[in-house]
Amino acid sequence: MMALPDELAGSAFTVDVFHRGGFHLVQPAGNGHRAGMDAMMLAAAVPSIFPGDVADLGAGAGAAGLAVLSRCPARHCLLVERAPEMADCAERSLAHPGNNRLAGRASVLVTDVALTGKERRAAGLADNSFDFVIMNPPFNRPGDRRSPDALREAAHVMEDGLFERWLRTAAAILRPQGRLALIFRPQSLAEALAALQGRFGAVEIKPIHPRPNAAAIRVVIRAARGARRASQILPPLYLHDAEGNGFSAAADAINNGRGSLFGD
Repeated sequence: MMALPDELAGSAFTVDVFHRGGFHLVQPAGNGHRAGMDAMMLAAAVPSIFPGDVADLGAGAGAAGLAVLSRCPARHCLLVERAPEMADCAERSLAHPGNNRLAGRASVLVTDVALTGKERRAAGLADNSFDFVIMNPPFNRPGDRRSPDALREAAHVMEDGLFERWLRTAAAILRPQGRLALIFRPQSLAEALAALQGRFGAVEIKPIHPRPNAAAIRVVIRAARGARRASQILPPLYLHDAEGNGFSAAADAINNGRGSLFGD
């Protein structure tokens, strides 16, 4: 973590450095969602040489979207966030001098991902306007232990029908054959696959395990709009080796913007 710029000194924000200095993220110090490796894995689902336009749905402070811009030549990333407090962090991140090389390729849109039809288009999410959509939707169940912080709870707790609503929007705003990546907990695999049905194909399923002998704790799915190719379950990513607490070589490369989750 680095020192805050003068205008943020003494405030309720931190500035965190990702990708070994590749980009800086302004985040709430004590409330709201704070980004970590989930965002880095999601960003790493975008191919390293990807040259198109990206939408980061539910972007929070913008970690995953900025990580995409840090590691590949995407033309532009739209950071879409419903909570004004988190969207403000994303705007502050774009204004940070450490992000000068990226800021011109990103913008922030404050709106609800679940809007439909004319309301969605009027809010700034036009049909057929992106080549890649990434999303890290809330994935805690309503019955899970809840955070006392309302902003953090809103970012973490899943609502009924969430995958259906978010993937409907993703399918609408993607160009034909545009691609999608999303990260979630294994418990939600059936719901995610059901929401993909009829909208996306060529589904690639990547389990994320803490260690080789442990059950998966995350799943990353990548798919293409309207594709007909068969689904695949790919070899897993292990965050740590069987012994020791350090990251595996593959996980370290992904965490620091030097690797692709799907090998491209």
